[in-house]
Amino acid sequence: MNPLFRKSVLSVAVLASGAFTGSAIAAQASADPMTPSHPAQVQSVPASADQPPPPPAPPPAPAQAPPPAPPPEDGQRVLNYDYQRQPNEYYCAPAATRIALSTQGKVVSQREVADKLGTTQAGTDSVDATTRVLNEMTAGGYETTEIQGAEADPQQEAKLRTDVVEAVDANRGVVANIMGTSVDTEGNRYSYEGGHYLTIVGYRDGGDTMKVADPYDPTKTYWMTDDKLADWIAARGYSS
Repeated sequence: MNPLFRKSVLSVAVLASGAFTGSAIAAQASADPMTPSHPAQVQSVPASADQPPPPPAPPPAPAQAPPPAPPPEDGQRVLNYDYQRQPNEYYCAPAATRIALSTQGKVVSQREVADKLGTTQAGTDSVDATTRVLNEMTAGGYETTEIQGAEADPQQEAKLRTDVVEAVDANRGVVANIMGTSVDTEGNRYSYEGGHYLTIVGYRDGGDTMKVADPYDPTKTYWMTDDKLADWIAARGYSS
């Protein structure tokens, strides 16, 4: 055989063999599902120097005390309180103030309250003292209101009603300094000619009637209309 012709035949055979082998490998790769046809491309995007930093997170909102519960729809609300009778004739202000403190969860001794009030055997000076001590021993909010004259006028009655409703709705018992004789809604008479302190712990009828916790006697918890109670406080005052 011609040597030149033999080399040509071998070259064609080799090319044909290579083409067949390449086709077989390509077919095998296509048949294998685990072999990706194109390698995954992962690009890293550098942060731009001109991009501003993210804004700082806002500070958490300060914790706030829950608002007082609204009064029932029928206009009546009575506070929870811890009753304790006064141990003697001149501890009415410490006992009444202690009852008011207990409506806010402050349960202390009458002796401690008496020391803060400056109570003596002659009694306690005025509601200015009870207002001061109530503010010292709670979160505050108490103010003194005086009712001038022998009887309360309609404006003073209305203010007492408003003050009692606002105080009770804020879980604050009201301390009142009274003098003389008055009558409750059941017709029972109460007489303190030398003066006395008691606590208002609730209201009904939208404030027209008020509940009294009397530290002189544990059975003397009674309801009294706002005009009767305002007249009883006349010439003195109350802490609300």
